Amino acid sequence: MIESPAVLPGELMTLRQRVRLVVVLGSLIAVGPLTIDMYLPALPALTDDLETTSTAVQLTLTGTLVGLALGQLVIGPLADAYGRRRPLLAGLALHVVASALCVVAPSIGVLGVLRVIQGLGVAATTVVAMAVVRDLFSGTAFARLFSRLMLVMGLAPILAPTVGSAVLEATNWRGVFVVLGAFGVLLTITALVALRETLPPSRRRVGGVVDTVRTYGSLLTDRVFVGMVLVAGFGMAAVFSYVAGSSFVFQDQYGLDERQFGIAFGAGAVGLIAATQLNVRLLRRHTPQRVLVVALAGGTAAGALLIAFAATGFGGLATLLAALWLVLFAGGLAMPNASAVAMTRHGEAAGTAAALLGAVQFGTGALAAPLVGVLGNDSVAMAVVVAGGMVAATSALLLVARPHRMPAEPVPVAA
Repeated sequence: MIESPAVLPGELMTLRQRVRLVVVLGSLIAVGPLTIDMYLPALPALTDDLETTSTAVQLTLTGTLVGLALGQLVIGPLADAYGRRRPLLAGLALHVVASALCVVAPSIGVLGVLRVIQGLGVAATTVVAMAVVRDLFSGTAFARLFSRLMLVMGLAPILAPTVGSAVLEATNWRGVFVVLGAFGVLLTITALVALRETLPPSRRRVGGVVDTVRTYGSLLTDRVFVGMVLVAGFGMAAVFSYVAGSSFVFQDQYGLDERQFGIAFGAGAVGLIAATQLNVRLLRRHTPQRVLVVALAGGTAAGALLIAFAATGFGGLATLLAALWLVLFAGGLAMPNASAVAMTRHGEAAGTAAALLGAVQFGTGALAAPLVGVLGNDSVAMAVVVAGGMVAATSALLLVARPHRMPAEPVPVAA
């Protein structure tokens, strides 16, 4: 076991510098939710335009998540070896190119492949942002800043369907990818100007493939780290099950139009954001582990309510939305704390640790999202998969991480 440095660079930052950091990193992470969510209102129209099925269209969402998962496994070690900026800029460039090609995609198959490439590019923003936070902060300080970061990135799921709906009023689903490409260009400029390198050459890992494999192996032998990664992954599965099924449930089953869907979808994201900001206050009095246990217990109970309301139709759309809000609220409390505990234990390989964390999150989301379509694309199918994610996250916490055996404040361990 090794102790963290007495003072990490982030602790010396002024309030203004921290706010700037949150805005820049939040904007970078936001490109992921925007890439995933902005075209959700267009899914039914896209299904008709490309003469395909709703399940096939949902697989384009899965493709993005697969790209995000696989890309992070590659980007993480690169970010530890070459610094944070170069892999980030390369990923953003790939995202811009893929977005431009999506505009002219002739078929659902081609679009699916391009969405995988989009995900590969977006992976760099997720890994680098997480690694930068770990370069600068640790422990409870990490959890607090990450909760603030989620305030910025949490706006993306709220704005994305609304922006997508506005784009659809002016053009068709292809215009969504024009906007995504333009946003990618803007983020590239932002990264060049406003994000400095946080990993000095003296701390970079240059052992090549062998060292990368050894580092991943070391991470996987840390039971607490693995448990926290699984918690975050199953929590993300619940979120992406909601993302994958919501457009069909709200528009096809409940008859909402594209604008109304944007409002209903955004309500869930509000719950996620509210929880992350409450988390900052809770961490002043409680450890991340304690908040995590309570959040997952509440999320599991809310998942049971969600299934009951979906199965019986009691209260209609209003009660369904309320239960979804509670589940997402629980996720907003759980995920920052699970990430904080996991990342704090491996600051010496922050990029690789962030890659594994992100890969499991988006990989699990990729597996869960199409299950909603397989089970019927209705409210019951969505409720079962969402609730299942919360139950699985709770099980991983209790059976793998075993919080009752964890120290009050996460202690970093050597790779």
